[in-house]
Amino acid sequence: MRHQKKFNHLGRKSAHRKAMLSNMAASLIIHKRINTTLAKAKALRGFVEPLITKSKNDSTHSRRHVFSYLQNKEAVSELFREISKKIAERPGGYTRILKTGYREGDNAEMCFIELVDYNEAMLAQKDEGKAKSTRRKRSALKKKAGTEGEVKHSETGAKKTTKKESAPEAEPEETEEKSE
Repeated sequence: MRHQKKFNHLGRKSAHRKAMLSNMAASLIIHKRINTTLAKAKALRGFVEPLITKSKNDSTHSRRHVFSYLQNKEAVSELFREISKKIAERPGGYTRILKTGYREGDNAEMCFIELVDYNEAMLAQKDEGKAKSTRRKRSALKKKAGTEGEVKHSETGAKKTTKKESAPEAEPEETEEKSE
């Protein structure tokens, strides 16, 4: 029986699966982003995130422990030199999975798995975004008001129509051109 055995075997024997995840983790660490199937990406996330957490403590023991999983000196060096410094304050969630569609041929669901702190495009969007505002539920009266501004009073049952005041529209800014 398979009680409490929840990880994906990916249709491979254990030695093949461990070697594949080790190679994929080394590639992810070196290239910061790889394209793979969704099932492999989810399995890789569970494999590589504990190793990244281990890299926060740069000691001989942790380097040897990570090397025993990765079997790649360049990936271990990159992990402890570059990545560990960039993710030092992050409490977890070092990887992101972005679905890209389906593979032509076998229709497998494909995705990118990437290290979160290394996607410059998303980091730039985050900085450009508007200031974070709190989300609160609107009161029932405001929901019923809608765009016309009708408010139904619960005590009297009468409808009161209010004129919605709109702010004067801002005129487009004129660019000052100096003619010389």
